[in-house]
Formats: sequence, C-alpha cells, structure tokens
Amino acid sequence: MRDDGAGPAEGRAEESLGDAQEMSSRELTVYEAVATLNVDERPATVSEIAGMTELPEDDVRRALGGLADGGRLVRDGEAYKLGAHDWGLDY
Repeated sequence: MRDDGAGPAEGRAEESLGDAQEMSSRELTVYEAVATLNVDERPATVSEIAGMTELPEDDVRRALGGLADGGRLVRDGEAYKLGAHDWGLDY
C-alpha cells in the first residue's frame, strides 16, 4: 500500500479502479469517511471529512481529488459520494 498521501498512480485509467491496496493510507481514510456518510446517501463535504478523520482540510482536498480522478469518488457539487464499487453492506 502506498502511504505517501499522493493521488492515484499516474496513467491509471478512470474505468480501472484497481486494488484498494493502491490507495495511500490517507486516501483510504478519506474514502472510508465518505463511505460512512454515504450509507445514509449523504454526500460528504471537506469539512465533515476533516472533522471525522482529524486530517487537515488541504490533505483531505488532495485525497478527494485523487480519489475522484481515479473514479473511486464522484463530485456532487461541493461534496463527494462513492463512485463505482463492487461491494455492499449487510445490516
């Protein structure tokens, strides 16, 4: 797993999400925060994610940008929601 906080690997096609292990630890943390909020179909804002993760807002923005560029998240106005994924939650 990358842990440099950078965006997705350069050259990775948006339609090819690849393995979750390709995400940095920061991206994975941000992705999990977005997924948590999206359980209630609520888009996640930068400030909400920063509060949940205790990451600086600039770091959250960079991670969100990389995740959106890689197709894992979709921008919804000023917020983000999950992009295509192949998993679900059972309650």
